[in-house]
Amino acid sequence: MTVETVRAFLALHAPDIAILELDGSSATVELAARGHGVAPAQIAKTLSLRIKDRSLLVVTCGDARLNNRKVKDVLGGKASMLGAEEVVVLTGHPVGGVCPFGLATQLPIYCDVSLRAFDEVLPAAGSTNSAMRISPERMATLVGAEWVDVCDRV
Repeated sequence: MTVETVRAFLALHAPDIAILELDGSSATVELAARGHGVAPAQIAKTLSLRIKDRSLLVVTCGDARLNNRKVKDVLGGKASMLGAEEVVVLTGHPVGGVCPFGLATQLPIYCDVSLRAFDEVLPAAGSTNSAMRISPERMATLVGAEWVDVCDRV
């Protein structure tokens, strides 16, 4: 899995998008922002969550935080973060490299409206040192994501 499945996904669905690989880690929002020369908010972080018996992904701005009330109202329950091992099993990507592309398991994907503040965002690309530049709208379309309002910007 990892970056190779993202490469394969992009080859099929968006061959014009390049994967950017850094020499160092981009596993946190701060490291990714510094490495790619953008504001932390422009990093599209992917959260791996469980709500009741459902596992799902929420992609949001790097400086956004889940709002528990909004999550309950929009997604139907209290969210808890998945453990690192479960994240790898479900997504095929390591924590710090999780993205909505090239997943090992078909999961519901949601994009938070906070992403729409930017013309271009940088989600990870399946490894702790890879990313891509993409418009939020195109990202959501490529992965069949539903737009939701479940976060607050800080």
